[in-house]
Amino acid sequence: MKKVCLGLGTAVCVITLALIISSWKNAKPEETPEEPVNISEEPQEITVITQTEESEEETKEEEPQITDEDWSSYFGGLTGAAVIYDRAENRYAVYNSELAGTRRSPCSTFKIISSLIGLEQGIIIPDNSVRMWSGEIFWNEDWNGDIGFEDAFRTSCVWYFREVIDEIGQETMQKELEKLAYGNCDISDWKGEQNTNNGNRALTGFWIESSLKISPKEQTEVMERIFGENSTYSEETIEKLKEVMRLPEEYGTDIPVYGKTGMGKTDGITVDAWFTGFAETPEEPIYFCVYLGQSEGMDVTSAAARDIAVQIISDYCENR
Repeated sequence: MKKVCLGLGTAVCVITLALIISSWKNAKPEETPEEPVNISEEPQEITVITQTEESEEETKEEEPQITDEDWSSYFGGLTGAAVIYDRAENRYAVYNSELAGTRRSPCSTFKIISSLIGLEQGIIIPDNSVRMWSGEIFWNEDWNGDIGFEDAFRTSCVWYFREVIDEIGQETMQKELEKLAYGNCDISDWKGEQNTNNGNRALTGFWIESSLKISPKEQTEVMERIFGENSTYSEETIEKLKEVMRLPEEYGTDIPVYGKTGMGKTDGITVDAWFTGFAETPEEPIYFCVYLGQSEGMDVTSAAARDIAVQIISDYCENR
C-alpha cells in the first residue's frame, strides 16, 4: 500500500507542477508590454527615410551643372554647337543646346574609337602598323600608297581604318560601343550602304553618314570615359592615342590640345563637320566638341570646326 500511495503522490505532484508551468506560460504574453515593439520600429523607419533623403541630396550635388554660353561670335554665321565638359568645375558649358543634344554621324571622329579598340585588341601594333595599298587611286593623294597607323590617323585614311574595323568585327565593336555608351551604338549598317554619297566599299561604313549617331554632348562624355581618371584602357593605348591626336605647336595653344576632325557629305554637300577631343590643364583635362552643320551659302569644313574649338578652348581656359 505504501508503494501505491507513493506512486499516486508522485503523479499528483507531477500533474500539479505541469499545471503550474502551463499557467505560467499562458500568462507570459499578457505580462509582456506591447509598447517596446512600437518604440523599436519607429526609429528604424525614421532612419530609412533620412538615409533616402541624404542619398537624393548627394546625387543632386554630384550632377554637373549646365550653363548656356553665347559663343556665336566664334562661329561667324556658321550653324553649329560647342560643348566643354569641365570636370574640375563639374559643369558643362554649352553653345546652342538643341544642336548640342542632336545626334549626327560621327564621320572621321570615329577614328579615335577604332584606333582605341584596334590598339587594345592588338590589331594595330604601333611598331608594325603599315598596311599595303591596293593600288586603287583615291581622291586624297596621301592615301595612295602603303601607310602606317600614325600617318593614317593624321591624314584620316578611310581605307586603312575600314580594314581595321573589319578585323575588329561586329561582335567586339558592338560590345565596345556599349561599354563607352557611344551615342545610339547602332552599327547595323556595317558596310555603310546607307551612305549614297559614295559607293566605294573601301570608303564607306556605319560611321560615315550611316546608322551610327552621336551628339556633341555625348562626344565629350565619351572622351572623358576614354581619357579620364576612371578609364579602363591600358596606359600604352592611351599614350599612343594622345601622340597621334595632339595638335602641332603651330596652333599656338598654351596648353596641349588633342583631337580629331571629321566631315561627312550628302549629295556632295557637307552636312556634318566636327572636332572633338580634350585639353590638358593644370587642374583636370577639359573635354570638348565643336560641331558644324549645313550652313546655307557658307563653306563648312572640319578645319573650321577645329579652329573654332581651339579659340574657344584657349579663351575658356584663360578666363576660368
